[in-house]
Amino acid sequence: MVAKILDGKGLAKKIQSRLQGEIAQQITLKKRQPGLAVLMVGDNPASTVYVRNKEKACQRIGMASYGQHFPANTTQAQLEEVIEELNEDSNVHGILVQLPLPDHFDSVALLHKIAPHKDADGLHPNNLGKLVRGEQGLRSCTPAGVMEILQEYDIELAGKKAVVIGRSILVGKPIALMLLEKNATVTMAHSRTINLKEVTREADILIAAVGKPEIITADMVKAGAVVIDVGINRLPTEDGKGRLVGDVDSEKVKEVAGYITPVPGGVGPMTVTMLLQNTYESYLELA
Repeated sequence: MVAKILDGKGLAKKIQSRLQGEIAQQITLKKRQPGLAVLMVGDNPASTVYVRNKEKACQRIGMASYGQHFPANTTQAQLEEVIEELNEDSNVHGILVQLPLPDHFDSVALLHKIAPHKDADGLHPNNLGKLVRGEQGLRSCTPAGVMEILQEYDIELAGKKAVVIGRSILVGKPIALMLLEKNATVTMAHSRTINLKEVTREADILIAAVGKPEIITADMVKAGAVVIDVGINRLPTEDGKGRLVGDVDSEKVKEVAGYITPVPGGVGPMTVTMLLQNTYESYLELA
């Protein structure tokens, strides 16, 4: 058995193409574009790449980008003031603070400053609360992207055993709630889970969101399981460029699993796409 590849990159292109067409139609009606503001502080190389990708994606689908880059010595108060201004700006429909921030920032407090209806990342307590209650609202981008992949490939979730490794508020907890919404039976696993291998081998759907390179090995995976690799880690190489790997040892696991997401080209492109989707949905509500 060789696992079928769940092509997040291809799905992202498909969704972005749909958004491009819908945005073009909406602009003729509303006479203005949807707008996304991504705020970045400092010079983190990975963040610079992520922000550039988001700006390119905005341009590609006809969405205005109001990105702002601040020096590392910007204060909490200064960034909060910028967020409050964007909350009131009718041209901006989505706001995102790029993480990680320099150590002197309180990122949670900044998140709370973003108006819930402009919370493009879907992480404001109001939006997370709606997820807990099963109500309509902006959803966390990476988990929402995972759910889109599962839906695109007609992977049945109802009644299936899903194991989520990682309990972060960014991915682990929201994806568990989204899987429960679809009537999966969900187990949360983490660094203190006893006999982790026994837990993961029961999973029909295994979601790895740990942030540790290739921690999921073939002997941890049930034959035919759906494996979603949320991790993205850079390992050093002799040429100094490094290579990207996920939390899953994909070369070995794909010989056991039924489906698997690649790294890169799996969940990552869908995270950016769901950011655009959230901003567009806010635009429809606000414009």
